This record gives sequence, structure tokens and C-alpha cells, in this order.
Amino acid sequence: MTVLDSTLVNVAISALGEDFTTSLSTIQWVVTGYTLALSMAIPLTGWSARRFGTRTMWLVSLGLFIGGSLLCGLAWSVPSLIVFRVLQGLGGGMLMPIGQTMLVREAGADRMGRAMSIVSVPAMLAPVLGPLLGGVIVDHLSWRWMFYVNIPFCAVALLAAVRMLPRDTERDTGARLDLLGILLLSPGLAALVYGLSEAGNGTSMTGARFLGSAIAGVVLVVAFIVHAIRKGEGALIDVRRLSTRAFTSATGGFFLYSAAMFGLMILIPLFARIVRDESALDAGWLLAPLGVGAMITMLVSGRLVDRFGGRWMAATGVVIVLAGTLVLTSLDLTTPRTVIIGAMFAVGIGHGMIAPSLIAMSYQGLPPTAIPTATTGVNIMVRVGSSFGTAMAAVILQIAIRDEIPGSSGGLNEAATQPPALLTSAFTETFWWTAALLLAALIPVLFFPRRRHALRKGPTTL
Repeated sequence: MTVLDSTLVNVAISALGEDFTTSLSTIQWVVTGYTLALSMAIPLTGWSARRFGTRTMWLVSLGLFIGGSLLCGLAWSVPSLIVFRVLQGLGGGMLMPIGQTMLVREAGADRMGRAMSIVSVPAMLAPVLGPLLGGVIVDHLSWRWMFYVNIPFCAVALLAAVRMLPRDTERDTGARLDLLGILLLSPGLAALVYGLSEAGNGTSMTGARFLGSAIAGVVLVVAFIVHAIRKGEGALIDVRRLSTRAFTSATGGFFLYSAAMFGLMILIPLFARIVRDESALDAGWLLAPLGVGAMITMLVSGRLVDRFGGRWMAATGVVIVLAGTLVLTSLDLTTPRTVIIGAMFAVGIGHGMIAPSLIAMSYQGLPPTAIPTATTGVNIMVRVGSSFGTAMAAVILQIAIRDEIPGSSGGLNEAATQPPALLTSAFTETFWWTAALLLAALIPVLFFPRRRHALRKGPTTL
């Protein structure tokens, strides 16, 4: 539900604007506030898990998410809705990495691939199902049900956690929060994600908001890395522990792959809506084969990773996704819908091989005490990579539309009134850039060390 909420509200922006009688630029903060809160909460995961225990922080985070969801449904104004979305995001931002940390600790080296397959299923299906579920709710119910729908699912999870999760027996009550680290990293990530989202929303790459946010984000993140290297073990994220070839190559590949995948996931619905003039629901259904394909391979890829290692599994998956993307580079007005569905199914087949492999590979060779730090690092790379990919796809498409249609601003509303043949060329050009990102992702994956290092299993100390 936390991942689903990242995309669920997107389709209700216009309905929210009409209900609260406010501008699009204002109501957009309902989405942006949640995304920024997610990004700022992730760095706190490692420290909070050490200090208070994973079970405790899971319950607290889930409680924040449920409370935020309820308050969002009851919101009486735009400012109240934005504030409650931030509260919801703060809880949701820690849920995935904390849950992932618990799974990794319990799975051990022999079951790492299978555990990561479980983690990857909701992360894969939520972006696909979000627009579909959001469309159904907006069309047939009040927008408030987009938030109420979280409550029963998360309430069951909360009750199950209280009853089933083992109590925290190992806490480092002396663990101090790296205040300078949090003041550098959390705002830095938020600034980066905000700048990239501005570019993805159509802002020029030379615009003040994009440049200011992106530069500030890069400066703060670099300053944090310098600070963390100097501080060492007491840093918010001990980056020295992550300076292994396995972690660097796995997370580097994940960053580039996430960028390509999320770029692809915004281009397909846009192509269907703008070029083929299909309904929002029909456009959303084009992403469904991706989820189906991923589910098929995720059922077996985790076990294969545990047995043979993830290097060639991930590389094969990237090649399959690349093959599906290359089919999309030749789309035109006469391309049958079945061809697009087949290409997205192939992309899903490849994705189901890649995601569990790369997550499992990122933990190899790390001691158990580094698990929270590694989990935080993986989630940060995925968050920034997905934002980068969305922004890159949107900006390249905007530039391609301007090149194809002289005098055009490249805006999507204006593009919808232009000849579909010209727009098709702009989309296929952008698909080629996505294919280039996939090729780039293959490089760090192939550099992953041949020898498979085991994650030590047994009593762990956070």
C-alpha cells in the first residue's frame, strides 16, 4: 500500500483540484509532499532500527502510515491534505526498508534470492496497479477512498505484526543520531527528487527550480558522503562498509535500471493517450502485461539466484528487457495493440529476473551488522534512480516533440493537437534513449564479482 500510494493519487489530481477549487500547481503538492517525505524518511531507517529495534520501528511506521491515510481521507482543505500526506509519507518511507531489513536478517545467504523475490512483488505491481485502481475509485467513488482503502490492509498487517513478529531483544540504546548527517542527507535527497520531479513535470532543464534544487541536492549529498567518510561508524550511513565491489556494482546497476524502467512506465501510457487517443483505462492496461510477466519469473528467479548466483540472471534479464524496448522503438500508427502488449510482457519477464537478483547481490560479502545500512543505500538508489528516469524520459520527449514540430513548446497538452505521425517519431526517439540506459545498466552488472560471498547467518546485532 505504501508503494501503491506513490502512483494512486496521480490520476485524481484534477478531481482534487476541482473539489478544493484550487490551481494545479498547488494541488500537485499532494503528490510531491508524499514523495519528498518518503525520500527524507529513508535515511533514518538504519539508525532507528539500531536504536529502537526493527519490530518497534515497523509498528511505529505502520501506525504513522495508517494515521496519515485516515487523516488524508478526512482532510477539509488543501493545506491539511498536504500536511497529512507528509505524515503518511514519513511512515511509508521507512516501512519498505525496515521490512526488507527484517527479511534479509531472517533469510540468511541460502534464501536471499527467494526473500528478495517477495520484496520485489509489491514494488513491481504497485506502479502498474496504481493508475488502474485510482481510475476506478475516481470514476465510481469519492477521491477520499484512495486513502481509506489503505486502512483495512494495513490494520491487518499491524495486528499480524503485533502477534507474529519476535520482540526486539537486541537494541543499541547508546546509538546516537548523526544530526549533521541527517541535516545533510535528508534535505539533499528531497532537493534532488524535487528537482527531478520538476523536470519530469515539464519544467525546462535550465529552469531555476530544476537547477537550484538539483545543484543544492548534489552539494548536500556530496557533503554528506565526505562527512560520513570522516565520521566512520557513527555516521548516519557508514559508507565505508558499503565500499565493496559487489554493493557498488549491484546498486549502480539498480540505479540505471530503475531509471530506464520508470521512464518506460510513463512513456507507454502517454503514447497510448496522446498518439493513439486511447482512454486512460485502456492506456493503463498496457502496463498490466509487465506485471504478469514479472510475476511469472519472480516465482523461480529467486531460487535460481540462491543456487547459481545473481550475476548472469540479472544480465539475462537486462537483455530481455532491452529486446522488449527495442520493439517499442519501431512503433507507428498501424502497430497492433498486441505488439505493444507482447513487448511489455517481455519487459516483465526480464524484470522478474533482474530485481531479485540485484537486491540479493547488493548484500553479498557484507556482515550482518551492515544490513540496515545496505538496505537504506539500496532504497535511496532506487528512489533517486526512478525519479531520474521519469524526469529524463519526460524531458527527452519534450525536446523531441519540439524538434519534430517547429515552434512547439513540447508541452503534452499542445502535443495532443498535433499530427500523430510526428508525435510517433518523438516517442520512438525517446524509447531509443531508454534502450541506451539499459545498455549502460548492463555494464555494472557484468562487473559483479564472480565469486559469490555468503551473508553470514546467525545471531545478529544491529
